[in-house]
Amino acid sequence: MASVAKHMRALRNKRQLTQEELGEKLFVTRQTVSNWETAKSQPDVETLEKIAAAL
Repeated sequence: MASVAKHMRALRNKRQLTQEELGEKLFVTRQTVSNWETAKSQPDVETLEKIAAAL
């Protein structure tokens, strides 16, 4: 899942979104986005679909 974390961060940065802004779009906290990007936790499949749509 580390590659998902790496791609998620890269796409977020490419879109010039902060973790806070992405979190607001997904209705999660900045800390949750940070945990996903550092592979400390993993989003579920439904949330992955939301992330893909947001990015």
